[in-house]
Amino acid sequence: MQKVEAIIRPEKLQQVKNALEEIGVIGMTTYSVQGRGEQKGLEFTHRAGKFRVDFLDKMKIDIVVKDALVDGVVEAILKTARTGETGDGRIFISPVARTLKVRTGEEEK
Repeated sequence: MQKVEAIIRPEKLQQVKNALEEIGVIGMTTYSVQGRGEQKGLEFTHRAGKFRVDFLDKMKIDIVVKDALVDGVVEAILKTARTGETGDGRIFISPVARTLKVRTGEEEK
């Protein structure tokens, strides 16, 4: 199993969720997060002068899937979250050794 963590623009969350549902991936956890990367925040000019917002609002999605589904998940996220502009986000993939359902104790490897 693999954990796919995606950091995307907040306005792209519904599109990504819909694309994942289309390929049969329903379970996910989302978080509202703030961060910065190559975009380095945004600079605004106001009457009082210039100011910079260093950390921008993003959404983080965590998805744990079987190895065979990872490429489909990544493709769905890339296809729907990409705008082509700096700040589109990042995807991280890491192995998951074990998962257990809290309700039943059922384990999946």
